[in-house]
Amino acid sequence: MATFQPVRGMHDLLPQEARRFSFLIEQGRALARQYGYKEVHTPILERAEVFSRPLGESSDVVGKEMYLLTDRGGETLALRPEGTAAIVRAFLSNGLTDVLPWKIFYAGPMFRYERPQKGRYRQFHQLGIESIGSATPWEDTESIALAYRYLISLHIEAILEINTLGDTPSRAAYKEALVTYFTKGRSSLSALSQRRLDQNPLRILDSKEPEDQELVRNAPLLKDFLTPEAQMFFETLCLGLQTLGIPYRHNPRLVRGLDYYTHTVFEFVPSTGSGTVLAGGRYDHLVTLMGGPAIPGFGWAAGIERLSLMASIEEKMECLIAVIAIGYEAEAHVYADLFRRQGRIVEVFCGKDLGKLLKKADKRGARYAVVFGEEEKRSGTILVKDLDRRTQEHVPLACLERFAADLL
Repeated sequence: MATFQPVRGMHDLLPQEARRFSFLIEQGRALARQYGYKEVHTPILERAEVFSRPLGESSDVVGKEMYLLTDRGGETLALRPEGTAAIVRAFLSNGLTDVLPWKIFYAGPMFRYERPQKGRYRQFHQLGIESIGSATPWEDTESIALAYRYLISLHIEAILEINTLGDTPSRAAYKEALVTYFTKGRSSLSALSQRRLDQNPLRILDSKEPEDQELVRNAPLLKDFLTPEAQMFFETLCLGLQTLGIPYRHNPRLVRGLDYYTHTVFEFVPSTGSGTVLAGGRYDHLVTLMGGPAIPGFGWAAGIERLSLMASIEEKMECLIAVIAIGYEAEAHVYADLFRRQGRIVEVFCGKDLGKLLKKADKRGARYAVVFGEEEKRSGTILVKDLDRRTQEHVPLACLERFAADLL
């Protein structure tokens, strides 16, 4: 018999994985609150230009990965591929330019049409922060510190790599040097990098194509084109990380795949293996690019699927109470409601075979079994079994509410 399957690149979150996701999000939410961040939710569907304008036409996200659709009014819409542009859109459309700094935490699904692989899906989930309104390198330091503490809390071993993309004059001079350098070797570049040379030569440094690697390895370094102001900004960031005891290494080849970054860019990469655990950077011109005033920002995001694979989480067992009824289903639901009003997790099991019902409760992970049958009906009691300690006692029904409050 044929059955429906998920769309390629999409996946179901079954209870165990969903529980891990909830834990990862709640851990991030709790830490973000400590740093003064408040939570927002943006729609998963936006006008396409919300992403195409700030991310850049040369980016893979815009060029190849966005899910686009045309509505009945002829407007082109996009499923949200990342969080930052959507947050900035919300900041502007809700008239919040006078509420600075605007420090925001978010979590939710994103969509990109890319090759599905382990830990990567076409519908995936991210959590992240955005701090809009602060131009100092100490804001970068504090935001990276939050990311560092978050990964520590999940027992994820990762290395912080940082770089600077400089200010506008630095980047202009560097782009000119890159164009001169890569044009000389244009015929050796991959087709993708040849297109990037005309659109955004900085993106060539991020190329994974084998034929590009030698040219990229010998390309000019941005640090040689930094203005004194940009150099000072980066040095202050490094000092801040050292002051807070956050280890890092400078990766002069590090660039981010989106066009809106300036000054600081960073990634946490696994201590062993490859890929990126969490990444972000500064975007001082993004608000302007999206039609707002000149307001700087900084943010980062992490993929929850990737975190779930890497995190060492000591899951707390749910302290489940199984209410077992032998022939008295109505009473069972009354007692279950009593326990739930005490804040307990309760499931009801009804049937005729106590042994089978106890086995079922044990498989569900129940800590206690509360049994009500013919004997309990006659004696005006209820049997409470501690399934961990293998003990039991009869509790008078008149005392059950107080006993429920004290049970755990």
